[in-house]
Amino acid sequence: MAGDNHASHYITHHLTHWSVGSGFWSLHLDTILFSWLLGSAFLLLFYCVARRATSGVPGGWQNFVEMMVEFVSDQVGEIYHGKSKLIAPLALTVFMWVFLMNAMDLLPVDLLPMLGSLVGLHNLRAVPTADPNQTLAMSCTVFLMVIWFNFSSKGFKGMLHEITTKPYSIWLLPVNIVFRVIEELAKPLSLGLRLFGNMYAGELVFILIALLPWWTQWPLGGLWSLLHIVVISVQAFVFMMLTVVYLSMASEKH
Repeated sequence: MAGDNHASHYITHHLTHWSVGSGFWSLHLDTILFSWLLGSAFLLLFYCVARRATSGVPGGWQNFVEMMVEFVSDQVGEIYHGKSKLIAPLALTVFMWVFLMNAMDLLPVDLLPMLGSLVGLHNLRAVPTADPNQTLAMSCTVFLMVIWFNFSSKGFKGMLHEITTKPYSIWLLPVNIVFRVIEELAKPLSLGLRLFGNMYAGELVFILIALLPWWTQWPLGGLWSLLHIVVISVQAFVFMMLTVVYLSMASEKH
């Protein structure tokens, strides 16, 4: 019984946010802190590398940045055929930011909570994308961009015509509107919940491994970390690609 209580308290402790407020109006300060720090670190790194870029033999960081820019540019070029200059930088930002937030899951489970306790923070979660508030906020931003791209590429009349006549004719206008609402709302929900579900599950597995005897934690944790590197990379890639796909669909006038 004591062991069960300890395990339950340990899991609850690691899944509780550093927050203010209560209920719907609570703010998860750890999610905000780590997401902003990682986003700032990404922007600062790429800015410094761009400022010091040379046409000669590139260094390691310049090689990495050029590889990421070329990789994302190739992916965007295959999907998005419009003329917007925003898509490629947006896709690069989304991929790198989501990847860095996902990668926080690879830190030892007790490291940041232990450091936080030294300054009086008894609850501290390190993985922003394991918080549905973060992933749904990002997906809602993509949703707003989809609406903007629809209006900017088709205009109000074109958008209205598409909503009222697709996929069926104007005679089934109510059905068309219902289908369109369902389609548009499903995009941000699936986009945000897919990322949250995968990262929450990965975080929970690391917590459960930490409850095992110490001599089993390193081999199991090491194997799961290797697998999780693939998971966090794939999830960042999927989030980026779906963002580009949704914006590409919104830009197509036909």
